[in-house]
Amino acid sequence: MENINELLKQVPPAASDLASNLSTVLQSQFLSPEQIWSVALTSSFFVQHPALTTAVLADAQGVIGEDGVEDARGAAAIMGMNAVYYQFRHLIDKESYSERMAGLRMNRMVNPATSKLQFELCSLACAAIAGCEACLLAHEANLIEEGLTEDQVHDTIRIAAVVQGIAVALS
Repeated sequence: MENINELLKQVPPAASDLASNLSTVLQSQFLSPEQIWSVALTSSFFVQHPALTTAVLADAQGVIGEDGVEDARGAAAIMGMNAVYYQFRHLIDKESYSERMAGLRMNRMVNPATSKLQFELCSLACAAIAGCEACLLAHEANLIEEGLTEDQVHDTIRIAAVVQGIAVALS
């Protein structure tokens, strides 16, 4: 966490709790190191804070490898699209929109370089940051069905929340 720790020195005193929180959530007892760093990196791509992304990427690469980096980037990008689309369908709540085919390509989601489980975790983190209820419900259900526990889901959301908070604090 050398790069992240350097970045956290820039967090203003008013947001110092977030620096402590980041250290805590990046040591989850329920997620593997690969899952932790994949979620943190995907969240940093999603919140689009360049300095934060650079720091997380530098610390995550050795843990998740190039495939993990590319899946994190892919999950953030796809969820950037999906959260807008599915949040629209959910908020408008007209059956006519729900009956239409999305017609949006999401091949990486179906065939990730790492695993579908890891990609789902990353997608869940983005759904939480975006506040997309439809996406949250779908990804959480998929993860539970795949055998993850609520503790693992909860820690995924905690990572996403703290990454978002750090991005706000540094902006």
